[in-house]
Formats: sequence, structure tokens, C-alpha cells
Amino acid sequence: MRLESKVAVITGAGSGMGKEIALLFAKEGAKIVVSDLNEQSAQATAAEITENKGDAIAVISNVAVEADVQKMIDTAVEKFGTVDILINNAGIMDNMVPVHELTDELWERVIAVNTTGPMRAIRKTLPIFMEKGKGTIVNIASVGGLFGARAGAAYTSAKHGVVGLTKNVGYQYAKLGIRCNAIAPGGVNTNIGMGSGVPNEFGLDKSMAGMGVMPRMGEPSEIAKVALFLASDESSFVNGTVVTADAGWTSY
Repeated sequence: MRLESKVAVITGAGSGMGKEIALLFAKEGAKIVVSDLNEQSAQATAAEITENKGDAIAVISNVAVEADVQKMIDTAVEKFGTVDILINNAGIMDNMVPVHELTDELWERVIAVNTTGPMRAIRKTLPIFMEKGKGTIVNIASVGGLFGARAGAAYTSAKHGVVGLTKNVGYQYAKLGIRCNAIAPGGVNTNIGMGSGVPNEFGLDKSMAGMGVMPRMGEPSEIAKVALFLASDESSFVNGTVVTADAGWTSY
């Protein structure tokens, strides 16, 4: 097993990509902290792991709240003794809202979940990794963090921030045995949608312009396999980079 006895904290693990990452990591021998805002979803993922003879615990947490992030990592240490792998997967969309219609409230909410949340989780986990002299971080970014118009202004900015954070952490802590990489998925069949409510017509029209060249949608399980590679020792020389997983969409 590629993750035998490792302890993995996975945010947004109640559904979609986070759930598939949790299930796959458990099959590979990891002990899983299933973090999600939705208690029912988190408990369901944890139960599925334990029913298949894995080891998991559900932690209800909102990554936009500092106290919840603290609790998430503290619970991992209390339950399993340490943290070896951090997967920052939790995220929200922004309804494709362009800047001229963007409110402070939407901007701050998207940044809080998509960028500040991963930073806080990394900040809390790094001392554990530094003491051990090893640790692996995988951030779920997006092709929206590589280009300008795959989403609205807030989501695009937030995911660009995740990419920058990944590169900064990857380099600055490399000599301490810590790796930090990101995955930039293209279109994936998950429940994240475009956000809550009706998509903004102006932003949607601009964002959808390139959808016709997307070869196909991906499945959450396909992203989970990339996360497994980045979290395992198989990627020991891969650090501070972003792996694009989009069936070739952004190669056009």
C-alpha cells in the first residue's frame, strides 16, 4: 500500500473529489480525517471507509473559520497521533460574477474558503511536518487559477492565489523534507456547480466561450488518482508545481 499507516486530513471530503480522494487513500492504507461542513456527508464518507475495514473519523469544519481549522488538525493529532498528508480540497464557486457586479460579500466569502482556508490549514500543519522533517501537501487549484476567464472574478483570483501559495510553500520548505503541490482540474462531474443561485449572464457568456473545445468532463476518481501520486513517495522529486488534469482542454 502506497500510504500505509499515513494520516491524511482531507477537506471537503463529504462529496465529489474530496470523497473520492478519501476513499482511495483509505484503500492505500491511510488513516483518514474526513473534514466537511456538511455533517451528514462527512459521517457518510467516514462510515464507508470503516465499513471497508479502513480507519477514519469525521470532523465537521468550515475552513473559512480559524477555530474550525485548528480543531480539524488538533483532532487528527488527538485521534491518530500526527498528520502526514494535508489535502486542501474544500472550495466554492462564485456564480460566474464579473468584477462590475461583484459584491464585497461574495468576494470575501470565496477568498475565505478557497484561499484563506488552505493557508490556515497549511499554517497549522507545517509545525508538525517541520518537527518530523517530512510531510506532503496537495492543494486542489483549478484551470481557473491558470487562466483568466474559466469562472468569475472571485473564483479566478482565489485559485490564482492557491497556485501562488503552492509554489511559495513548496520552495520555502523543500529543504525541510516538506512538499507542496497542486492539481488544476478542468471540468469535473461534481456537485460544486457554479455556485448558489442563478449564474450571472454576463460572466457565464464569457466563461462558456471555450467550453466547446473541452475534450470531455472528468470524474472525481480521476482527480483522486492524481492526488494519490502527489501524496505518495512516488512523486518524491515533484514539488512546488501544478499538475493540470483536464483531458487536454488547456492545451488547445
